[in-house]
Amino acid sequence: MSIRMDNSFGAITIDTNVIATYAGSVAVECFGIVGMASVNVKDGLVSLLRRDNLEKGISVKIEDNHISLEFHVIVSYGVSISAVCENLVENVRYKLEAFTGMKVDRINIFVEGVRVID
Repeated sequence: MSIRMDNSFGAITIDTNVIATYAGSVAVECFGIVGMASVNVKDGLVSLLRRDNLEKGISVKIEDNHISLEFHVIVSYGVSISAVCENLVENVRYKLEAFTGMKVDRINIFVEGVRVID
């Protein structure tokens, strides 16, 4: 799926996978985030995604040039989950709005696991 924006210079088309990949790369740079998670609904298993598959842990919806995101993340053991999530929302919202020129309306975060990092 992709979105199309028209401006005075022409049309811009952005695939939602591009937005998901960018948002995922911003998210994994946030303090306390171990990585993005993939959830197997059938088995109920959660697995940590590698850096080249970050978009699989993110759902992107776009309506009227407004972005809504859902993140499935794994956080570090011993950190404040609410502080980590606040930081993630602020960073992703700021960088994604600058990257796309669209407003980010909603960011939902699903903490799928906690891991001890070395």
